[in-house]
Amino acid sequence: MTIGLNLSSHSRAGSNGMRFIDLRGWALLLPTALLLGIFFVYPVVKLLALSFLDSAGHISFLQYGRLLGSPVYVSILWTTLQIAFWTTVVSLVAGYPVAYAIARAEPRSRARLMLWVLLPFWTSFLVRTFAWIVLLGRNGVINDVLQRLGLTGAPLDLIYNLAGVLVGMVHALMPLAILTLVPVLEKISRDLERAASVMGARGGSIFWRVYFPLSFAGVAAAGLLVFISALGFFITPALLGSPRETMVGQLIIQQIQEMMNWGFGGALSALLIAATIVIFLVYDRLVGMSTLAGGETSRAGAASPSTQYTKVVLTAAGRASDTVAVWLGKVGFRRAPASLGWTTRMLVLVFLAGPALFLIPVSFSTSAFIEWPPSLFSTRWYAEIVESPQWLGAATRSFIVAGLSAFLAVLIGTPAAFALTRFDLRGKSAILALILAPLIVPRIVTAVGLFYFFAQLGLIGTTIGLVVGHAVLSVPYVTITVMAVLKHHDWRLEQAATTMGASRVATLRRITLPLIRNGLIAAYLFAFVTSFDELTIALFVTGGLFGTLPKQMWDDALLKVSPTLAAVSVVLLVLVTIFVIAAERLSRQRSA
Repeated sequence: MTIGLNLSSHSRAGSNGMRFIDLRGWALLLPTALLLGIFFVYPVVKLLALSFLDSAGHISFLQYGRLLGSPVYVSILWTTLQIAFWTTVVSLVAGYPVAYAIARAEPRSRARLMLWVLLPFWTSFLVRTFAWIVLLGRNGVINDVLQRLGLTGAPLDLIYNLAGVLVGMVHALMPLAILTLVPVLEKISRDLERAASVMGARGGSIFWRVYFPLSFAGVAAAGLLVFISALGFFITPALLGSPRETMVGQLIIQQIQEMMNWGFGGALSALLIAATIVIFLVYDRLVGMSTLAGGETSRAGAASPSTQYTKVVLTAAGRASDTVAVWLGKVGFRRAPASLGWTTRMLVLVFLAGPALFLIPVSFSTSAFIEWPPSLFSTRWYAEIVESPQWLGAATRSFIVAGLSAFLAVLIGTPAAFALTRFDLRGKSAILALILAPLIVPRIVTAVGLFYFFAQLGLIGTTIGLVVGHAVLSVPYVTITVMAVLKHHDWRLEQAATTMGASRVATLRRITLPLIRNGLIAAYLFAFVTSFDELTIALFVTGGLFGTLPKQMWDDALLKVSPTLAAVSVVLLVLVTIFVIAAERLSRQRSA
């Protein structure tokens, strides 16, 4: 009887202890829940609700009838899906060899390769788009080279068409695909390939039947993020495309900014979100959402394609690769496959990092317009930036907003990372889905929702509104970055400190935070660059009352394309290079 009472008491104590631990985990998630609930979930839901109301405020499906009943809007939706699809395919096909090389490289080579991928990834989006205007224009670099070589007699139309849009979007999103693939490819053991080789399999069969199936989770995650990101694009098609390449994001901006048609803008947003949700649910069903945060697949057998049809296709691909390799060996090109792989990786890296470098000579041009080759040498455009209150004010405001929003994101996202890593909470997948939602929902939808919500709160045209909006987009990056650091953190050090009498606050201040300091700094830099380069939120939340640097560049690019933009781009390129090198050194220190 006594034993039974003691066990019962111990059971109650254990239950209360577990409840207390759960409450601590939920308390750490509270700031993130409040930020995303108030400034993300509510504005987006409110925007979608407007699409179901008519001018009198009654429930109506008029906007959806207009949307689906017009061949113009159906055509634009189809164009958006096509561009997003081909952007995803090209990004995966071209990015996979680079990710493979990074995953298999030695530490020093890996660091250099990652630097070339991170540099365009963290370079201002407008800078990259503007670089392609310089490269692909009728008087641009590529046309100049082709004509000098005698390959063409007149400039080719490489811009303001579908080809220009795809080049710009692939260049923008391929780094995202590579960075998503690398962690998955690193986890694949080389012993499996050696075992297949011992059993007589050739290189092509080993890749297609062993390595590629094991990397399927990474391919699916990269494809999901690239496709969803591409759905909400509007900058690239606006600057590099023609009216035939109009995407849904451009329509949303037109309906809200020019026509103030909130109902139809909400319907267009609902269309994007519906497409996103369908894709996301299929992904979660096949692979599992946890892979987006670098975790293991959460679906049994979902880590690799296992249908009979897929196996037949992969087997055929392996045999075809082996046949081609054997034939090349017989005709004297035994090392052709390896050389082809090396050449492909180099071309992709040049494609990623090269365009921004062409802006450097353009920024020193003496001409008042973009031309190639530029007439050198003048610092006039740099002097114009320094002497312009408009440019200096926009740059100062961008630094202030980026610094504050990054600090807020780290302050809110770090506790959430602790909660998800340290505590066994119920519904962890749903919590992770909420935190990742700003990455999954097209950014244009978030921006329009915040615009409507902030208009009611009087936050349009305020710095605090811009800081909060940028923090909403940065919190997922911070949470994922800190989670990755905490997964390798030795929690026994905290337990030892507690055993020796240290309080929780002292343990956090003197043990935990110093050990993860480099990870926190890297998360801050990531959030800072995300905010500094953000244009979509700024276009709406500023209300035209003031401008950030990306917004000033956007306005200048629409009005005139001058070497001033090239000079600003070079300054940003230098700053981002400093950030990339700093983050890389922090990463090395963390792994040492």
